[in-house]
Amino acid sequence: MSKKDLLAEIEDKKELYGYQKGDIDKIFERLDNAPHNYHLLYQLPTGGGKTVIFSEITRRYLEQHNKKVVVLTHRIELCKQTSKMLKAFDVKNKIINSAIKELPDQEEYSCFVAMIETLKNRLNDEKLEIQDVGLVIIDEAHFNSFRKLFSAFENAFILGVTATPLSSNIKLPMYENYSELIVGDTIQNLIDKGFLAKATTYSYDVGLTSLKVGINGDYTVKSSDDLYSNMVMQEKLLHAYTEKALGKKTLIFNNGINTSLHVYESFRHAGYNIRHLDNTTSTEDRKDILQWFKKTPDAILTSVGILTTGFDEPTVETIILNRATKSLTLYFQMIGRGSRRLPNKDSFTVIDLGNNALRFGLWNNPVDWQHIFKSPEYYLESLRDDADIESNFKYVMPDELRKKFSKSIDISMDIHEEFKFTVKNNLKAKTIIEKSLEQHATMCVENTEELIDARKLSKELNDDIEYRIKQYCICLGNVTKNYRSWLIEDYSQKLTIAIGRIYRIKIMSEL
Repeated sequence: MSKKDLLAEIEDKKELYGYQKGDIDKIFERLDNAPHNYHLLYQLPTGGGKTVIFSEITRRYLEQHNKKVVVLTHRIELCKQTSKMLKAFDVKNKIINSAIKELPDQEEYSCFVAMIETLKNRLNDEKLEIQDVGLVIIDEAHFNSFRKLFSAFENAFILGVTATPLSSNIKLPMYENYSELIVGDTIQNLIDKGFLAKATTYSYDVGLTSLKVGINGDYTVKSSDDLYSNMVMQEKLLHAYTEKALGKKTLIFNNGINTSLHVYESFRHAGYNIRHLDNTTSTEDRKDILQWFKKTPDAILTSVGILTTGFDEPTVETIILNRATKSLTLYFQMIGRGSRRLPNKDSFTVIDLGNNALRFGLWNNPVDWQHIFKSPEYYLESLRDDADIESNFKYVMPDELRKKFSKSIDISMDIHEEFKFTVKNNLKAKTIIEKSLEQHATMCVENTEELIDARKLSKELNDDIEYRIKQYCICLGNVTKNYRSWLIEDYSQKLTIAIGRIYRIKIMSEL
């Protein structure tokens, strides 16, 4: 965000909204009445103005108490943004960055802003000590790395602020470090009041059973790269973009650099205006890319996690989740990048290619944050697993594709019912595949004039074929990933042969 944009935002937000004033009053009720070393957690959705709220809290606290305030963040960009916002609220503050080794001038400041790792290192060196700290504010408090500094502020009131009060490490639940959670306004209420843009979500069914979960509880980068870098998924992504987001400013989130680079090449090859950004991008290139993204109306930016926090570009119109995640926090952070409302923007699009909405619910659905805060283990255990999600998939041919098969009356097949029929009549399971092949081949021949066009049209059935094979494998039971892949490949080859056979029958009948 440019200095001009930030100052404009500050001017807009200096006048606190009703819900912000109400939450500040609640927090001060605890500050005034709870023990001086009380730990309080505050939840507010991304875009609700958390920085504005804790800037006003800082201003008011310093006005009422003869003690200092420390604001902790986990990224340097957030340090700078926070410092500027505090200054707008007339709070004189100093950033403790890597260049600061000592604080000989600390009496000149009532507030300090620091990155967690930097402050921890300075305190460990015993060269830096901040005296008379009465309030510590922790931004993005769900990151458990902040725990490292709790012991350094044993006599201070700690206020954690987050959009999602669920620890980044399930083994370190937030209720162990915070005595109470105050829940702010809901996403839906903020939409209804005109503070956030409305999200329209389009979910595309994706088979995730090949993904592996790492020690951090989320899907591994390698297994994600293997899935999302393959040609089928790249084509699905391109199709989703052209169908739902063509020409709109779009932000694509991936789970691996390799995937993001594949996305970049696929979109560039298709003629779209796209750039790639990851944590290895130089500071100068990052600045150039973000400036380009800001000023280019149809810009597409593919990235790897780096833009989930500390990034604010209100003109984003589409968020594409080209990844699956088991992190509720990450899910909300990614979608939140598109939720900023503008005079000419009251809605945005979410394209989900990771079954995330089926796992967590829609972004604006009600969430019982108190339950999640108090019982995170129970909440995480209750989430639907991938096998359960996929077992309930039902393929529906898109309207545009259906038009290409307009001459065919019957285009669907209930694989489970067909399997029941084969069992009942002592037939071989492969008869289901044979019947499906016959139907697909007939559809292709019925809706074309030439053999080459019929075979070309069959490529449009890839999603339906994959779905049918998946259901077939579920019916069979214990089927390996390799066998399923072979079945799909074998099906495609046999479909080409079947189309040729049915086409010849058609020609002969017309003679």
